[in-house]
Amino acid sequence: MAAVTQKQKDEVISNFQFEGTLLSQEPYGSGHINDTFLLEFEIAEMGRLKVILQRMNREVFKKPVELMENVMGVTAYLRERIIENGGDPERETLNVIPTKEGKPYYLDSCGDYWRCYRFITDATSYDQVEKPEDFYESAVSFGNFQRLLAGYPAETLHETIEGFHDTRARFEVFKKAVADDVMGRADSVRKEIQFVLDREDVADYFGELLDKKELPLRVTHNDTKLNNIMIDDKTGKGICVIDLDTVMPGLAMNDFGDSIRFGASTAAEDEQDLTKVSCSMELFELYTKGFIEGCGGKLTEKEIRLLPMGAKVMTFECGMRFLTDYLQGDVYFKTHREGHNLDRCRTQFKLVEDMEKKWQTMQEIVEKYMNV
Repeated sequence: MAAVTQKQKDEVISNFQFEGTLLSQEPYGSGHINDTFLLEFEIAEMGRLKVILQRMNREVFKKPVELMENVMGVTAYLRERIIENGGDPERETLNVIPTKEGKPYYLDSCGDYWRCYRFITDATSYDQVEKPEDFYESAVSFGNFQRLLAGYPAETLHETIEGFHDTRARFEVFKKAVADDVMGRADSVRKEIQFVLDREDVADYFGELLDKKELPLRVTHNDTKLNNIMIDDKTGKGICVIDLDTVMPGLAMNDFGDSIRFGASTAAEDEQDLTKVSCSMELFELYTKGFIEGCGGKLTEKEIRLLPMGAKVMTFECGMRFLTDYLQGDVYFKTHREGHNLDRCRTQFKLVEDMEKKWQTMQEIVEKYMNV
């Protein structure tokens, strides 16, 4: 996508329902997908107001209108639940600012889609786990997200990225990438390829249970990293789940698992020294405790027992995707060095192996908090 020009931004800003005088506009955040700006307005006697303005990435999100239908449906439902619980809907969910035509998005003259949210004040999102309490708070928040949306009809949501966590389908794409071997790289990664092929049962696990209707479809976030939680600056409590672009029907175990994959690893996602890579049982326990607590009894016993499998499936899926991209010539994930995707894949596979060694411990931890 082309860079955002000032002329484009001026057009967009003039078409939203903003009040007051625009004082400043600057790039904001560390996201890699959308273009995000922080605007600040002076509103007469009311002081200053900040808003988030975003250009949605149309290459990643092919159906932005459907995406915004999801966002509007989920945030309206969350507002009602938050008010019922005596919470603050202005800070505990995203609030969309409409265009002058009353729409939740604006289509500009360049063909780009934009949306705008009220800025959540006195709260911060963190890119890395700086202290264990933050990881715990993110677990409670994502669990609470499940609790509040337990009554929402998940099947009415659009799939914003088709087959995003269809691990079975991704396994087939992987096998095709191995067979095609367009870059001639397969021979050099036979060990990694065999690692995936030996675990076809992991790729099939949740799909087979869904086929048998043994798992409920939930409203899932699908990008449950720490930086998608706003943590209150004063209390240190997680207050709001943000970045709802990938909200769609899914499995609660996958949301849990993606957090563990990212947050309970003892090393960076692309660590080259695999001796540094393991799944911290301390962090796994902390997150499990917070997530189950946040869910407030809304998950089934089967879903809770399958939380460790969620961690394994998500980590395996991610490693398989990195390896697929490496075989295809690094066309999806951004790389910053030769073999970057291969390093990422090996890190994920080392985590899977470590989880397999610690499987009983993980199950015992889940058991410990099941009936708390």
